[in-house]
Amino acid sequence: MSIAENKKAFHDYFIEEQYEAGIALEGWEVKAIRAGRANIKEAYVILRNEEVYLIGAHISALPTASTHINPDPVRTRKLLLHAEQIAKLIGKVERAGYALVPLNLHYAKGRIKLDIGLAKGKKQFDKRETEKERDWVREKARLIRNKA
Repeated sequence: MSIAENKKAFHDYFIEEQYEAGIALEGWEVKAIRAGRANIKEAYVILRNEEVYLIGAHISALPTASTHINPDPVRTRKLLLHAEQIAKLIGKVERAGYALVPLNLHYAKGRIKLDIGLAKGKKQFDKRETEKERDWVREKARLIRNKA
């Protein structure tokens, strides 16, 4: 079940591979995410010291759940991946000009997971082509529906 989605990532990038990563969260963050107060639209993923971090994801604190601490809604959160996955990502990101983008925040077996995509940036004409293709599919479906 999806919690937050980054639809803009599919518009701005060609997503070549997807990985599911766990997130190191604090208790108040988990409660806020379960209440639907998460946003990953402005977020991005970086590699630092052979570790993967999510930066810019906004999780608004619940007023009742975080009374005894000062919550930082956009703090840097560590992503949990297997060592061989991290090594593969490091190779691709440093060598081939790929970027890591968060795609989807969701539940998997009761845990909160994040899908990250290995992405290559789209040029402006690629974006227009994708838009034309999507419009044509929509128009075709409308014509077929009206015919029947």
